[in-house]
Amino acid sequence: MATYKAPVDDALFLLHEVFHLDRYGNLPGFGDATPDVVEAVLREAGKFSEEVLTPLNRLGDEEGCTRHPDGSVTTPKGFKEALKQMVEGGWIGISVPPEFGGQGLPTTLTQLVNEFLCSANLSFAMYPGLTQGAIAALLVHGSPEIKAKYLPKMVEGVWTGTMNLTESHCGTDLGLLRTKAVKQPNGSYKITGTKIFISAGEHDMSENIIHLVLARIEGAPAGIKGISLFVVPKILVKDDGSLGARNGVTCGSIEEKMGIHGNSTCVMNYDGASGWLIGEENRGLNAMFVMMNEARLGVGVQGLALSEVAYQNAATYAKERVQGRALSGAKYPNQPADPIIVHPDVRRTLLIIRAFNEAARALVMWTALRTDVSHRSGDAKERQSADDHMGLLTPVIKGVLTEQGFANAVQAQQMFGGHGYIAEHGMEQFVRDARIAMIYEGANGIQALDLVGRKLGKDGGRALMAFLNEIGDFIKEKNADASIKPFVTPLGVALGHLQQASMWFMQNAMAKPDNAGAGATDYLQMFGLVALGYMWCLIAQAALAKQTDARMKAKLITARFFMERMLPETAAQLARIKSGADAVMELPDEAF
Repeated sequence: MATYKAPVDDALFLLHEVFHLDRYGNLPGFGDATPDVVEAVLREAGKFSEEVLTPLNRLGDEEGCTRHPDGSVTTPKGFKEALKQMVEGGWIGISVPPEFGGQGLPTTLTQLVNEFLCSANLSFAMYPGLTQGAIAALLVHGSPEIKAKYLPKMVEGVWTGTMNLTESHCGTDLGLLRTKAVKQPNGSYKITGTKIFISAGEHDMSENIIHLVLARIEGAPAGIKGISLFVVPKILVKDDGSLGARNGVTCGSIEEKMGIHGNSTCVMNYDGASGWLIGEENRGLNAMFVMMNEARLGVGVQGLALSEVAYQNAATYAKERVQGRALSGAKYPNQPADPIIVHPDVRRTLLIIRAFNEAARALVMWTALRTDVSHRSGDAKERQSADDHMGLLTPVIKGVLTEQGFANAVQAQQMFGGHGYIAEHGMEQFVRDARIAMIYEGANGIQALDLVGRKLGKDGGRALMAFLNEIGDFIKEKNADASIKPFVTPLGVALGHLQQASMWFMQNAMAKPDNAGAGATDYLQMFGLVALGYMWCLIAQAALAKQTDARMKAKLITARFFMERMLPETAAQLARIKSGADAVMELPDEAF
């Protein structure tokens, strides 16, 4: 049985020593996030994740969800009670404005709490996670009436939310969707169509499910310019807020999946269901992107979360599993063999995962703080800068953290040998569960194309230049500091590779777009490595001030490992990018 310990101390170190949460005290909600409050929130979230959710993870995987003949769905034993505890604790709305029943605390705290939940039980965490995404979209684009009608119950957690985009013939290309909306005399719409892969689409954990559905209004333009967004409740809500009749939306089936068995991923049938427009007609993607960006950051957190829990179990096993002797001679001569932690390749593997996890957590936190600035700052320039950062880093966090998170889960499984392949230790479940994060909310290849094709040149490259300049200025400022130079110098080399790659795309992708497509994934991964390297420099800077602390010494060693063994990959990525698209595109289709 897998175990989990929430990395609360590491999160507190990042918040206070690296990112200095107290410097954001001018933003609404941050004044309430005192060190004592922050620590209490994180420790309670960690306790809930460890004691309530972790024991349900394997059980939920084995039992899965059950669809009944009437279309209702039963979730695994214990899930309903666990969500009730979340509701009682007010966890779902900790960052939502108080006017809708939330606590107004920083979004950064929500992301950290969500990491703990996802590490403990990804299938369960998706139910409140999707609800938070739906809340975010309604907060920005919902009318006052829609907000008043739906948000308080969703924030409380007694109603949950979903996102309905995908149809069987269209995933990434939403311009092809066929679900239609017919306007009614009372201002509502009748929604008809079928959506697939709808996470948490039907279940028994809440009184109502509030679906956000993309559909095309009759007579709307073709393509993405004719898509609108609607709120479609499972059970209609009366004007006084009480529940009325069942709406025309049902679960047609539960998808048979590789992993996340405890989450009810549904085919949803809309048969003249009543829906209400969110935002403007034919501007649905603008509204949905609020939820999608929130979800993509959340999916990146899922990649980190599974990497973290897989690492913890692999490290524990490596210290306990006795096998062979150290290459340099017996380290535990009183035992029949040494634990496998003595072997360099085992340590290399574990350090790769650990070095990723600590920097990835910092990268999420850095970006989550920008999210808070974007939504809460009264300074238009600060908000624009934060928006630029999020737009640029969202595909990087989603793509890099899920890609490496899955790879790390596989490597952690490898530590167990054959024992990792069977269910007993839980490692094979981490691998299966981690795999989906690379696919949903925009497959990683699409994230790479979004970064290269849209984000680099957006607003004249303003976001990219701000990112490059921030890291470049940091390197210049710290270059004369001998203590941090071992970390700053490799970052400078990697930053140079990223600058060369960016320039190469500008010079070679316009005339030949396939060059951008062929190099996009390498560029995404390079961008991620540079961002993670910057995070390690910030972490090292804080750790150097406390070198007498054993934890800080460990961070500095891990940072050095990242700089020496992981960051140099940017050189190979640059070479692949500069090779262009010729070898990629030359083979005729029929030869595959």
